[in-house]
Amino acid sequence: MYWDERRSPWEGKPPSIDEIINRITNALKGKPFGFPIIFAILVLVWLASGIYIVSPDQQGVVRRFGKKVRITSPGLRYHLPWPIEKVDKPKVTQIRRLEIGFRTIDPGPPARYKPIPQESLMLTGDENIVDAQIIVQYIIKDASDFLFNVRNIEETLRDASEAALRQIIGANDIDFVLTVGRLQIQEAVRELLQETMDGYKSGLLIQEVKLATVRPPAEVEGAFKDVVSAKEDKEKVIYEARGYEEDIIPKAKGKAAEIIKGAEAYRAERIERAKGDATRFLEVLKEYKKAKDVTEKRLYLETMEEILPGITKFVVDSKVGGGLLQILPLGEIIRPASPEKR
Repeated sequence: MYWDERRSPWEGKPPSIDEIINRITNALKGKPFGFPIIFAILVLVWLASGIYIVSPDQQGVVRRFGKKVRITSPGLRYHLPWPIEKVDKPKVTQIRRLEIGFRTIDPGPPARYKPIPQESLMLTGDENIVDAQIIVQYIIKDASDFLFNVRNIEETLRDASEAALRQIIGANDIDFVLTVGRLQIQEAVRELLQETMDGYKSGLLIQEVKLATVRPPAEVEGAFKDVVSAKEDKEKVIYEARGYEEDIIPKAKGKAAEIIKGAEAYRAERIERAKGDATRFLEVLKEYKKAKDVTEKRLYLETMEEILPGITKFVVDSKVGGGLLQILPLGEIIRPASPEKR
């Protein structure tokens, strides 16, 4: 037995391959066929080194003398031992992250970041400068393309991300970039970046592009805030005016409709009243033609009944004369004025 008899082969740290070989060599010294057996054991150990395990989140890519020969799925697998074949096992389900325009110094909390102005400063379509930083999240969709088609995949992705961001930002004006355009810009950059990486056959799937920040440069940020504040005030006034318009116009329309309805009702009333007066006049005319004197006297009396109750009446005795002097208000004229009216 080549293991130390004072300890169980299952206890403590197992011996290394070199220790096993040395112990076997020492055990077989002086015995016939010792070295062939050692060689056979070495061959078996070498062949056994080709056994490997692919985890569920991995994909195995087997290379024979550097050339890809097959892709293996998760599980216990075997390849020809080194140096004939070699296996790479990239994690194809791991979400990887790339930062453009800044770098995370300390994840924290609190997190600390280092800005990279040469990556983040760029021109908009109306020739203004903005500071835009993005985070790119991606996974491996084809392990073979990921390993063999692009030499430095992360630097290539970084350059492509920066170029895509600059192209999309440069196609829009600064107001759109700083206000309502974040979601559209993120999606446009993701689509352009995916198209670029597919052209390289990089084997990457861009899952998300997120604008970490987009703002004016620090040197002019105060002026931009004033401009944005003024535009917000402008929009506020416009919306208030529209609200007033929406409030006053329906009221005016309602008032106009009310006046129109009132006028129509008045017109209908006047028409009906006029028709009634005309009908009554015709009836009176009909009676008048039957007995003119009686009708004239009746009309006179009815008219007096309507007029006399509303006027001041004076009764003058015919014995004292019938002149108008008797009914004139001479007392008010002769009476001296009061002290207050002097």
